[in-house]
Amino acid sequence: MMFSLRRLSLPLYIVAKGSLSGSISTMREFMKSVSVEKKLLIHSNSFSRMAKLINGLQIAKQIREELRLQVEEWMQQGHRQPQLTAVLIGDDPASQTYVKNKMKAAAEVGISSNTMNLPDTISEEELLSVIEKLNESTEVDGILVQLPLPGHIHERRICNAVSCDKDVDGFNEKNVGRLCLDMNTLIPCTPLGVQELLKRTGIETFGRNAVVVGRSKNVGMPISMLLHADGRNDTDAMDATVTICHRFTPPEELARFCRSADIIVSATGVPGLIRADMVKPGACVIDVGITRIKDEITGKTRLVGDVDFEEVQKVAGHITPVPGGVGPMTVAMLMKNTIIAAKNLVRKRQAAK
Repeated sequence: MMFSLRRLSLPLYIVAKGSLSGSISTMREFMKSVSVEKKLLIHSNSFSRMAKLINGLQIAKQIREELRLQVEEWMQQGHRQPQLTAVLIGDDPASQTYVKNKMKAAAEVGISSNTMNLPDTISEEELLSVIEKLNESTEVDGILVQLPLPGHIHERRICNAVSCDKDVDGFNEKNVGRLCLDMNTLIPCTPLGVQELLKRTGIETFGRNAVVVGRSKNVGMPISMLLHADGRNDTDAMDATVTICHRFTPPEELARFCRSADIIVSATGVPGLIRADMVKPGACVIDVGITRIKDEITGKTRLVGDVDFEEVQKVAGHITPVPGGVGPMTVAMLMKNTIIAAKNLVRKRQAAK
């Protein structure tokens, strides 16, 4: 502490000269000033401040309220409620919970919803027939086929069977292509939720370095597209400089790339992958990963992300929790896409008359 050594010389000199009363008074003032300076030093240390929590629950709630008002206005103009149909195959508990939460959000926003529960023994051709009927229905605006599908059903073929106009998940290859070309389209919900979190939190992305860890076709790839594309075009993208890392990126290289990033988005499903020593002080860390693990102490299961939250929050500037970060935003963006689809379909039908 250079300041303490320099300032210590004055009171020691007074004591040495024998002026006891003066030295005691001076020492008291010195100790007070040291205390103040110590506090200032501690508070100026960036590592002493916790990252600001990006509350996805709160932001998603705000968005759902905005969407509810949009639906009310839409219906006041003489239109029916937007309609979302979910197709749920089998009895996987996680998928059932996800669909239930989505339908609950739809009711809150004012979207009419329906869940088609189909057995996991359904054939691919039978499922394609169900989707075709939903495509043709004038009462359905959005179609959601809950993934994953049973092993005997080809996921890409099913996603491509959903009409582009009703593809509220944004998984049809034509919608994916439009996203890659930075054109107006229905954007996958989780990437759209990440974009919304960054924008509503005021995270600067223009010209900043971003690292996306994970390259899945439904999450990592579209997040990368939204981060790097031109903000002047249809997707309202974010103009960042993006590096994409994945399972074949050597660990030391992954750490090196992450340390250079102003924004890290991790979507791998590998608990604890992003450590504090991989994060640049003040960086924004978005944790898309979600894994259910068993607590060795309590024996209970809990949800964790890709990020070592307890340690990384001591270094980062902003961070999302798991749960309560990206997850609620994904559901909110599904509602947003359903409303967009409903409005687009009305305009398309009117133009065809």
